[in-house]
Amino acid sequence: MTDQDSTRQDSTPLGLWPAIDELFSRLEATQTAQPGREGLLLRILKLSEEAGEVAEAVIGATGQNPRKGITHTWDDVQAELCDVAITALVALRTLTPEAGEVFERHLKGVRERPLKRSV
Repeated sequence: MTDQDSTRQDSTPLGLWPAIDELFSRLEATQTAQPGREGLLLRILKLSEEAGEVAEAVIGATGQNPRKGITHTWDDVQAELCDVAITALVALRTLTPEAGEVFERHLKGVRERPLKRSV
């Protein structure tokens, strides 16, 4: 595989959005408890749960809980951060089938924002 094969022209890893679409479809196919708006809201709230798991992993990797000591690794933190990103992208895909375009447009705007310099 060449470098061109592994990325699109916009530098997004090839396969990201097809994978998000697949995960979305799998979730939709198995979702029985909360369809519709309530299901959408619960999917978005899942982000809070995933962010909490990142915090737990950081606390565990740094040994900040004196009762537990070191319980996680920095690899665990990386995995939890990936879960947050995936969960956010699936939630975005739940809101719109044009999730990739929405994300790319927003990312472009964020990249164009000037950074504030401290005085």
